Amino acid sequence: MRKQLLILSAFFISMTIFGQKNEIKSAEKAIKIADFATAISSIKQAEGLIGNADQKTKAKFYYLKAMALYEGGKNTNVKEISSAFSDLIKFEKETNKLKYSKEIKGLKSALVQKTATRASENYKKASESKEPGDFVKAAKGFEQVYTLSPSDTSFLDNAALVYFLGKDYENSKKSYSKLLELGYTGVATEYIATNKQTGQDVSYPDKKSMDLQVKLGLAKDPREEVKDSRRELIFKNLAQNYTKLENNEKALEVIAEGRKEFPKSYSLLIDEANLYYNAGDNNKFKEKLEEAISLNPTEPTLYYNVGVMNMDQGNTEEAIKYFKKSIELNPTYADSYNNIGAAIIDKAAPIIEEMNKNLSDFAKYDKLQAEQFEIYKEALPYYEKAYELSSDNLNIVQTLMGLYENLDMQDKLSAIKEVYEKLK
Repeated sequence: MRKQLLILSAFFISMTIFGQKNEIKSAEKAIKIADFATAISSIKQAEGLIGNADQKTKAKFYYLKAMALYEGGKNTNVKEISSAFSDLIKFEKETNKLKYSKEIKGLKSALVQKTATRASENYKKASESKEPGDFVKAAKGFEQVYTLSPSDTSFLDNAALVYFLGKDYENSKKSYSKLLELGYTGVATEYIATNKQTGQDVSYPDKKSMDLQVKLGLAKDPREEVKDSRRELIFKNLAQNYTKLENNEKALEVIAEGRKEFPKSYSLLIDEANLYYNAGDNNKFKEKLEEAISLNPTEPTLYYNVGVMNMDQGNTEEAIKYFKKSIELNPTYADSYNNIGAAIIDKAAPIIEEMNKNLSDFAKYDKLQAEQFEIYKEALPYYEKAYELSSDNLNIVQTLMGLYENLDMQDKLSAIKEVYEKLK
């Protein structure tokens, strides 16, 4: 009985091998006549039988599977093709018998080039149309290049940015997150020389290629340019995606992580400040702006915004100090002149309140009103300067009308009324 079982086992093994070879031959014939559907069907039949096959049969199976899925370059499922190519290359590398790898690597390289070219063309079209769908189509192409060639991480970077332009914030977020996980920096050396015939700069894949063109007299002025790290920008862009997806908390986490890596990043700090502002946390917003001033003490907008925050919090003198600093750095900052005027006028609020309480006490009322008008006189030059710099600002014009009327400046009141009539 045992002997009979052994014979049956041998029979089944031989039948399995026969089945493998039969399906593999069928797939090979189908590929030769470009009948890829039949080839894939045969490959699927062989797949369940291939486990115990010898190295030569397995290698051929992986090769035919790759060729069947490749479909002579017509298959657009790049992920599927890439996986099949990789399976063959990995198997032959492990067995140290490279029969098909060279051919497959050549096909893969051509497919990478073709996919990258198509993605670039789609991006050019999207840049012209500005349609989100066109940007997403281009982004998918760049992502496919990365899928085919994971060492070309710059294409994943391209995909992340173009997905964002296409308002596909979810896929942009995934791509930027992947770049951070990979430790991608974008730092690279670019090899550039000037084509002697056209006078145009040309980028080369490596120094050897550039030097050869120079040696042959086809190019001149060879140089190497090192691209800056893009990692800081990736943190920034990832946070923007979370903001677009209305996840402010996660955006703040990303910015905090980025600032740990780039503690002196002014750009990330400003983004963090704006996130707090959007969240309605004015105290944190002001705190971050003051920190930003320490990093960039010559930026007038920072002083202006801190001034606004102080104004909102009732710190009038502090607000005026910051507005004046912004004007010192930028003498044409109309909004700062306007806000200094507004901050000065705020000082009149308690006086007006007291006047309303003393409507029947004419002496006291007149005294308070004189104080009120002195404050208006102090504010007036700042509003006039703001108007000089921004003459189409209706709010400034209306404020000047009120000041001229209160201060009984009839000539100026008549002139500003004419401006108001044109603007309203």
